[in-house]
Amino acid sequence: MTRVVIHGSRGRMGQVLAVCARRTPDLRVVGEIDLGDDLATVIGEADVVVDFSLAPATARVVELCSRHGKALVLGTTGHTPAEADAIRSHARRIPLVWSSNYSTGVNVLFWLTRKAAEILGPGYDCEIIEVHHRLKKDAPSGTALTLAETVRAARGGEAVLRHGREGMVGERPVAEVGVHAVRGGDVVGEHTVLFAAPGERVELAHKASSRETLALGALRAAAWVVGRPPGVYSMQHVLGLAG
Repeated sequence: MTRVVIHGSRGRMGQVLAVCARRTPDLRVVGEIDLGDDLATVIGEADVVVDFSLAPATARVVELCSRHGKALVLGTTGHTPAEADAIRSHARRIPLVWSSNYSTGVNVLFWLTRKAAEILGPGYDCEIIEVHHRLKKDAPSGTALTLAETVRAARGGEAVLRHGREGMVGERPVAEVGVHAVRGGDVVGEHTVLFAAPGERVELAHKASSRETLALGALRAAAWVVGRPPGVYSMQHVLGLAG
């Protein structure tokens, strides 16, 4: 039985996590923490903390997990480069699953995007379009940035990210990956990777209709990470898609 603390429990994702965890036989929620609560009061009872809160709260969560030797599944996005470096530094002491998206389908999309970028090559222009609900605070989404970095890595790291276009921008450079964020309504999350060349285009897309897909993936990661050696893991590792 894996003992889980949900951090950010009153948020949209936190509430879904709690519901899904109660339906998972091998998991037991031992704490639900949100603003005004103290993670330190329950962390001793946990095997792993699942955090879907806000970026400013992450430093405290990671520090507590590191100090108490607890595994961490981090689903919060929007960290600055300095904050991200600080998070990684704690992975020398604890196992940490850190993914921009915990959906199994999205992680298959990451894998397919890498393969498509490798096979099609730089002769195919790449554009990434993401759509989310109007309440999402960061843009572009962490998932879109992961997709863009996946394409960049497949192309030797030379492609430049272009966040939207406006005005007389001139012809599209070859070494560019376009990233476009759309916000509106209650869209859970949609991501499309477009590869376009003269005469044809290839589109890879994922559309989430429920946050349960994210919650179930995060809980799968929580059960997987307990007992792993210290280090930073992704859902690609959890699903056996890494490498």
